[in-house]
Amino acid sequence: MQFQLSPLGDHAIVIELGEEINLNTHEKVKRVSAYLNQTPFSWMTEYIPAFTTVTVFYDPLAVMESSKEPISLPYEGVSRKLEQVLGTLEVSSSGETRTVEIPVCYGGELGPDIAEVALHNQVSEEEVIRYHTNGDYLVYMIGFAPGFPYIGGMPEEIATPRKESPRLHIPAGSVGIAGKQTGVYPIETPGGWQLIGRTPLALFEPSEQSPTLLQAGDKIKFTSISKEEYNQYIKEASL
Repeated sequence: MQFQLSPLGDHAIVIELGEEINLNTHEKVKRVSAYLNQTPFSWMTEYIPAFTTVTVFYDPLAVMESSKEPISLPYEGVSRKLEQVLGTLEVSSSGETRTVEIPVCYGGELGPDIAEVALHNQVSEEEVIRYHTNGDYLVYMIGFAPGFPYIGGMPEEIATPRKESPRLHIPAGSVGIAGKQTGVYPIETPGGWQLIGRTPLALFEPSEQSPTLLQAGDKIKFTSISKEEYNQYIKEASL
């Protein structure tokens, strides 16, 4: 496995696994994260996976105390151990991939920016919906807000920059576009993504044992539903 290590302050190290957001780099991030989750180092306090990196946070004192070889700095001990481990890890495509279907009511009051996306790309609103529902989607990471999925694979035909002035309040379930990515807001939060629709599904349920509906590595299938179907989903969910 190819990688590069670099320090982040005096208690973290960044493992860079690629320069581009793609499936190969994603598989490396998943493999390293799985190892750290299953076989955590005694000095590791946390690890954070991202698009192309995994950042490992550590306790400097614990590193010095656990080192069996003389080291001058904690970073030296951490990088040495990571080099030994990462050099032996093999990466292969995941055997099982979960596909999650997300129904979306596009346009109207639930997707106030769909006309802007259509105008930017010189397509019709119907074509925006068609492109969006035909994407080959993968959840690369969860972040920004609890349960917020960064989803790659959206057709470039509807790629649109973020809004120049972010909204202060975006309703939970809003489906948006930012550049070549799409995503779903799991909770009400400020944000600058172009909103093209809304899903009635709850992506974040803090009272559940597994509070987030989506996980990194999930495949996503967006489907178009009517306003009546959207309202029926909401009604049934509240019973």
